[in-house]
Amino acid sequence: MTQTYDLAREHLRRAAAMLQGGDRQSRQLRQIVERTITLIDDLVQETPVWPTNVLDLQTFRERREGL
Repeated sequence: MTQTYDLAREHLRRAAAMLQGGDRQSRQLRQIVERTITLIDDLVQETPVWPTNVLDLQTFRERREGL
């Protein structure tokens, strides 16, 4: 996960904590912020992680054939 995603998630968590008010608008905003955090987490998990910058040609061919 990149530092940008970590920072964005942390800012959103702080915003959600600030929106602990009981009024309807605060609850709606908190729900939006919490859903956004979930979307960021999902996006980061779907990003393939490459351990190095070297591409295994056999793995590349197998993935290409699977398309």
